[in-house]
Amino acid sequence: MTARRTPNARGQGERLREEMVDAAVRMLDDLADDEALSLRAVAREVSIAATSVYLHFPDRDALVLAAMQRCHEELVGSGDQAEAAASDPAAGLRARIVAQCAWAESHPGLYKVLHESKVNRALGMPFKAVLVERTVAGVQRCMDAGLAPAGDAGTVAIDLRTAVNGMLSQRINEPDLPWPPVTEQLDRFLAKLVGLTKW
Repeated sequence: MTARRTPNARGQGERLREEMVDAAVRMLDDLADDEALSLRAVAREVSIAATSVYLHFPDRDALVLAAMQRCHEELVGSGDQAEAAASDPAAGLRARIVAQCAWAESHPGLYKVLHESKVNRALGMPFKAVLVERTVAGVQRCMDAGLAPAGDAGTVAIDLRTAVNGMLSQRINEPDLPWPPVTEQLDRFLAKLVGLTKW
């Protein structure tokens, strides 16, 4: 039998909401499938009645969306930090994507849900536009610095993101293939798709 939690003090409902998101993040990383997550299981995890979840989330998809937004913010933040520490735009773009790859390797279940979930297909995840914008800006900085051929940074960034996301998804879904090191594959993408020759 699950122990009953001590009710939050008045005005601390936001803390309970964050605890539910925390639990959903942990569970989704283990499950790697948003359809396998139940509100009842999340309620058990935080020791509340299942009906209490509905005070904060109208349905399971809303909770998944909140969990994925939290994860995406963490993913973007790790890339921002890595890029800021780089010596030039090319090194910065590479550092951002290496950080993205490292996050995906550490959280394969969450990465899978971010890109393959039912919620993503049904509702979309508009917060994901931030990472697209960061990638476009990074490619544009490389072009402006003469480190990559001039062109449409948006198109190049989409090609690059498609390649990186495809690579990461395949590595997660088919881990037994004879994969080369992530950075080797990434460096080929940067050379072929962005036109970088050094970083």
